[in-house]
Amino acid sequence: MIARFSFRQLAGLAAIGCALGLAFALYLQKGIGYTPCAMCIFQRIALLTAGLILLIAALHGPQRGGRWVYTGLALLAAVAGAGVAARQVWLQSLPPGDAPACGPTPGYLWNMLPKGEALQRIAELVLKGDGDCAKIDAQWLGLTLPAWTLGVFILLALYVLLAAWLTRPRERLG
Repeated sequence: MIARFSFRQLAGLAAIGCALGLAFALYLQKGIGYTPCAMCIFQRIALLTAGLILLIAALHGPQRGGRWVYTGLALLAAVAGAGVAARQVWLQSLPPGDAPACGPTPGYLWNMLPKGEALQRIAELVLKGDGDCAKIDAQWLGLTLPAWTLGVFILLALYVLLAAWLTRPRERLG
């Protein structure tokens, strides 16, 4: 079934899926009032990056090896997002007293420190997480939001691999 579609079409569909995921995250933030932690923000950045790569792939319509370049880049973004989401799921599984203490927010670090040091501290914050990242705001069907996000990143990674693997480039006429 997937082989009926071109890589361009499948990349466009995945880009739309990424946009819908980001729209849902903004709805949770603005509509419901959930405040995203540093790890949540970086998961959004990973989804945005994958979506932009897939949008460019859809607009470009790569042939032969080009689809693997886009697939590799989108896969890299999805794996990075999955790594951050997996770390957050692990943090949320810790007993309440074992989660790392909350530190300064990324915005505070950016405003108060030299930019190079701020970037380093923000990266450390995202990789380690803190008490804000361990807080569980909501669950649906027994899974937390980061667990759902982890599933989305895994499905996205599998989807882009299958899209590149199962589609054949169309021969150009003329």
